[in-house]
Amino acid sequence: MRDTDPTCATSKPRIECVPFGKTPDGTAVNLYRLTNRHGLVVTITNYGGIVVSLLVPDREGKLGDVVLGYDTLAEYLAKSPYFGCLVGRYGNRIAKGEFRLDGRTHALARNDGENHLHGGRVGFDKVVWSARPLLAPDHLGLQLQYLSKDGEEGYPGALSVTVTYTLSDQDEFIVDYLATTDKPTVVNLTHHSYFNLDGDGDTLGHLLTLNADFFTPVDGGLIPTGDLRPVKGTPMDFTRPKAIGTHLPSMNPQLVIGHGYDHNWVLRRSQDELFLAARLAAHQSGRVMEILTTEPGIQFYGGSGLDGSIVGKQGKVYGPCSGLCLETQHYPNSPNQAGFPPTVLRPGETFRSRTVHRFSVAER
Repeated sequence: MRDTDPTCATSKPRIECVPFGKTPDGTAVNLYRLTNRHGLVVTITNYGGIVVSLLVPDREGKLGDVVLGYDTLAEYLAKSPYFGCLVGRYGNRIAKGEFRLDGRTHALARNDGENHLHGGRVGFDKVVWSARPLLAPDHLGLQLQYLSKDGEEGYPGALSVTVTYTLSDQDEFIVDYLATTDKPTVVNLTHHSYFNLDGDGDTLGHLLTLNADFFTPVDGGLIPTGDLRPVKGTPMDFTRPKAIGTHLPSMNPQLVIGHGYDHNWVLRRSQDELFLAARLAAHQSGRVMEILTTEPGIQFYGGSGLDGSIVGKQGKVYGPCSGLCLETQHYPNSPNQAGFPPTVLRPGETFRSRTVHRFSVAER
């Protein structure tokens, strides 16, 4: 299914489904294309819950794809830096691949040096989810479900996960997470799209605002030290709109460690309600994305690890900072940091989280 719509136009909301290939074990994978009344289009595969494309109009009304990825399932299976996927059971890093819960140490895969990253070797980004299209008068969506078995990737408890992607007629792309468990476990679910609001080139000129006065500094393994450090007067200060490339390159120790931005910001929210966490704006296209979330943190990854070795959709070469990630989340390594917001989920409890990506266009 190719995204060839040249312009944004009023249309009837619809959901289309086509085959997208098979995994090595023969499991069939589908591609779901959701179109709202204004012509915004999001294409999702139930392999990894990946957002394959997201078509949003620029200031001229022309639709453009604002997320990085591949054209085929085979490419996602072969090599992907978590393009557009759902991440779990625990998004981000857990130090030394282990955590203690109720007096017991649980060992996880060490798939990022000596640390655990994004759920392990076969996280939620590499499984086939069951999918059910949803159609309502003012929105449409796709409900994905997956049962993570007790002991999968070292995590305790069978975790039942439901993620619902919604495309509203208010030009919002919404991600709702819900999870329950039969044993105490840890949960930190997030979404990992690489955004480029111009659809091409790099994102260094994008203006970013983060509603956060503190961030969590990291050590050489990108594990938070446990401190909450003020951003004021540092390259980590995005409390006002600032071009992402302003301080790159920089000898700031944190940017040296992260090879650029790859850190968690502590959001100003005080309650578990939707909060405006970030605003991203591209001058060239005029596209604007606001991110609202119920999560306490947001990981800003600037895409410095993209080194030109990946050829993505329509033959585009993804060089440094071709796309950036804004992952709403709990803080990295929270299971090992008593002072961070807790990520423990127990039987009888329900994990709920919502993130909204709201799209608009700024005038010149």
